[in-house]
Amino acid sequence: MSSKSTEPRSIASQLVWLFTGAAALLLCCGLGVLYAIVVQHAFEEDNAFLADKISALRSDLNRPDQSQSLIQELTRGGEHTAYWVRIANPSGRTLAETPGMRRLLPSNIFPAPGGGNSSLTRPTDYRIGDELFSLVATPEQADGERYIIQVAQDRSSDERFKKEFGALLVVVLAIGILAAALIALTVTRRGLRPLKEMTHSLMRTGPSHLNERVSLAGWPRELQPLATSFDEMLDRLEDSFTRLSQFSADLAHELRTPVANILGESQVCLTRVRTADEYRQVVESNVGECERLSEIIDNLLFLARAEAADTQTHQTAFDGCAAVEKIAAYYRTLAEDRHVAITCTGEGDIYADPILFGRAVSNLVDNALRFTSDGGAIRIQIAANATESKVEVTDNGCGISAPHLPRVFDRFYRVDSARSSHGVGLGLALVKSIADLHGGSAAVQSEVNRGTTVTLIFPNKSKKGSDGNSSAPL
Repeated sequence: MSSKSTEPRSIASQLVWLFTGAAALLLCCGLGVLYAIVVQHAFEEDNAFLADKISALRSDLNRPDQSQSLIQELTRGGEHTAYWVRIANPSGRTLAETPGMRRLLPSNIFPAPGGGNSSLTRPTDYRIGDELFSLVATPEQADGERYIIQVAQDRSSDERFKKEFGALLVVVLAIGILAAALIALTVTRRGLRPLKEMTHSLMRTGPSHLNERVSLAGWPRELQPLATSFDEMLDRLEDSFTRLSQFSADLAHELRTPVANILGESQVCLTRVRTADEYRQVVESNVGECERLSEIIDNLLFLARAEAADTQTHQTAFDGCAAVEKIAAYYRTLAEDRHVAITCTGEGDIYADPILFGRAVSNLVDNALRFTSDGGAIRIQIAANATESKVEVTDNGCGISAPHLPRVFDRFYRVDSARSSHGVGLGLALVKSIADLHGGSAAVQSEVNRGTTVTLIFPNKSKKGSDGNSSAPL
């Protein structure tokens, strides 16, 4: 049972949601604090008015000439008032109260009177339907008599104000969130517009338009590193595409020549009956062309494996002088007929794959032998230190002109027509790949008619930090 993959959300939607959420949180906090302050202030004022009312009643009761008039005033008062007052004796008998108070606010719902002013600061809420009352009861003594004062304050209007104010803040919050979302959407679209323009610019890039570049002018500072990275990537792609196109053309040319030779000789051979010696000559010629094809294919396979990301080598430390002397001894037999001297100098251990090392040095010596005049000299020099080993192959042949030096390690690259008759241009490319496999480098120095020096550098084990063992050797 397969589960559907969740499609990633766009940057624009994430920014809008985050901005809107942050704005909503800030609005909620701000409006919530405002609501709490306003409501608390309103009820604190009510408590203050209630305390003032109690103080005024106490003052009237403490005046000998005002206590009876106060009781008569309460008895004559109307039913529609913000304050309801009841004066009773300690036994609970009502002496005077606001008309209608018994029906609306019986004495038993009031809190028990306490001492001091604690009851004034902590009124008890009492709700009847949609109406809200704050109840206070406090003892008082006047003219040698003890009284209990019960006061109820109608806070229904405050309750309605609290609800209406809360509803208003909810509406303001909703409008604020909607406005924040619209602002976030507008700002995000405007902010991401350069990215969209960059996308359109990159979409114009194709195999036939690899010269397109993302100019740094006009881009925000945050996108300039991205534009630079894209330009550098396009430079690498253009270079790789050009090299690949050239490589394909060179490969087709190199393979077509031996195939054409084999096909042509075979067709000519079949035009009439030949003798056994003639057939033998054709077969030998075809075998030579097939060997050339096989060599090209082997070299290309090696280069392809060498460029694989997981390719490793069997590296070990060995005597570089002995390995080089063995290679020189093989080529001396080929150089004797041309009176070319091959010498080896220096000593030191080399940390590398012995087989690959031998192949690289052999290619260098073979190249030097091909392009060294009769009676010339080839020198193989070894030098080693704590961090690396260096092998130099120097000849005094025809040399290479400066414009060609940067490309001598390219595949199928041959310097001029004088060299085009020798090999297919893969020797130095193989040498460079072997050096890269070991984490080293290859360099060439040359002067026309004075000779060429190719230098291979192999890092030692302590610098490389790995034994280089591979489960899939080349």
